[in-house]
Amino acid sequence: MISLFNTLTKTKEVFEPQVPGQVTMYVCGPTVYDRGHLGHGRSAVVFDLIRRYFLYRGYRVNFVSNYTDIDDKMITRAAERGMTVAELAEEIIPFYKEDFAELRVMPADTHPRATEYVDSMIELIRVLEGKGITYVTSDGVYFDISRYAEYGKLSGQKIEDLQAGARVMVNEEKRNPQDFVLWKLEKPGEPAWDSPWGRGRPGWHIECSAMVKSVLGQPVDIHGGGLDLIFPHHECEVAQSEAAYGSPFARYWVHNGFVNIDKEKMSKSLNNFITLRESFKSYPGRVIRFLYLLTHYRSPLDFTGEVLEQAKNSLGRIDQFLGLLDHYKPGSADAAVVGRLEDSEKEFQTFLDNDFDVSGALSVVFGVISDMNDAMQKKLLSAADVQLVKEWMGRVDSVLAVAPEEKGGVDLDIEELIQEREVARKAKNFSRSDEIRDILKGRGIVLEDTPDGVMWKRV
Repeated sequence: MISLFNTLTKTKEVFEPQVPGQVTMYVCGPTVYDRGHLGHGRSAVVFDLIRRYFLYRGYRVNFVSNYTDIDDKMITRAAERGMTVAELAEEIIPFYKEDFAELRVMPADTHPRATEYVDSMIELIRVLEGKGITYVTSDGVYFDISRYAEYGKLSGQKIEDLQAGARVMVNEEKRNPQDFVLWKLEKPGEPAWDSPWGRGRPGWHIECSAMVKSVLGQPVDIHGGGLDLIFPHHECEVAQSEAAYGSPFARYWVHNGFVNIDKEKMSKSLNNFITLRESFKSYPGRVIRFLYLLTHYRSPLDFTGEVLEQAKNSLGRIDQFLGLLDHYKPGSADAAVVGRLEDSEKEFQTFLDNDFDVSGALSVVFGVISDMNDAMQKKLLSAADVQLVKEWMGRVDSVLAVAPEEKGGVDLDIEELIQEREVARKAKNFSRSDEIRDILKGRGIVLEDTPDGVMWKRV
């Protein structure tokens, strides 16, 4: 049985899906006003691992992660760059797809964009309005938290102690300081949609509630995101969704910890803000992914050069082991050696069943590597045994996703990136051309421009 820590109850609970053998998961995705950073990458990898583990255990998983493509930050950044909000989203979303693919994060089954569900948001607000939970001010429609007695139950804070969230503007017309906006009335130059309250746009919190309801239904089995989203975002999602429909919004809440840079919280104000693309210039995506896995998902992760080298060296052990398996000349079979694989896989599962303890699971993997290296030195593995070991490694890597890729797939990806670089160069888009060169460099690929075209080699 899989157990996970539920932020809502503050306890570790046995996971019991609504429908046996099926899991619905919703993870808050990025606001696409800028490139993804290491914090975005950690959240993506954490929930990718959780999703992969459910799949490994035989569950059918419907995984949804959104793009917030209308928001105050989107509007501000688009104005700074002299473009529309829609144009900004179209530019930035592909970068997230590219960066997450580098981290070996599987694409979501559905990637809803907030702007695609404005009608659903309006309908949700109308349901709340019909129950007398909203009120209108000169700048929009607000949720009255005094009409929802359980406000604060997710974050564990009392209403009187709560402070307005980062995206809540001061408004003297609000009945309560913590009341949050559901619909913002139109301002000059901002995107706007028609609504019963006048042209405007949705507030941040209503977006995810509407997308969850529309795509997965309510309640969802697991709702996830970073710790920074617990309040106000997830707290407000719970309030408006449960007040509207009278049923739980999410049955299990899962949150991943922060990323620290050399023991300080990563932030732009401290000038220690690292984008995923910058990190890939020095280390391949699978090294960054492995680094994320080395720390339990709920704990702070300290991103340092030392830990990166540790991740790189550990992956080197896996690579070397798989290479030895490929070149090993079979000896005589030893049933006892291979028989340990089954017990080891049960241990692997036991660790991950316990709130996704990846560190424990990795200790099992490296224990198997050590045992099998010893067996190969003593010529105790037959050809059939080697195949069993490869299959074992393949199964555990379906969860971890850190093993080296098959050469054919990698080569094809390299050729596609080189072709894209050539297109960018011909269009005089030299920033994109240089960026692709850096992506390939991070993968250990060096480009050479020759009279016969672009050649590449591994270093």
